[in-house]
Amino acid sequence: MIPILTATSTVMCPHGGQAQLITGNTEMLFDGAPALLLTDVHPIIGCTFVAGLVYMPCLTIQWVTGATQMQLRGTPLLLQNSVGLCLNAAQVPQGTALVVQTQTQATGV
Repeated sequence: MIPILTATSTVMCPHGGQAQLITGNTEMLFDGAPALLLTDVHPIIGCTFVAGLVYMPCLTIQWVTGATQMQLRGTPLLLQNSVGLCLNAAQVPQGTALVVQTQTQATGV
């Protein structure tokens, strides 16, 4: 069983930017925080990525994998091992999201 991500988790881009974990979910809460969903897109603040001489920060995380057996109204929840792509303004992937911290009481598959 793998911890479920919630709005109080900590997720970062590989260049040190912090994701703002906003979700449309208001129904499923763990420790008072809403669970994150596969369809959530999270803005990233503070990415320092530079390609050559051009500042190309990660701006959003788009999730590509979620729970296989935990859903809210047909939408998979996000787990600690879910894969999220960190995208720049041109929607080009610049690495995968890093889950730094999550709650540990609720788990899923």
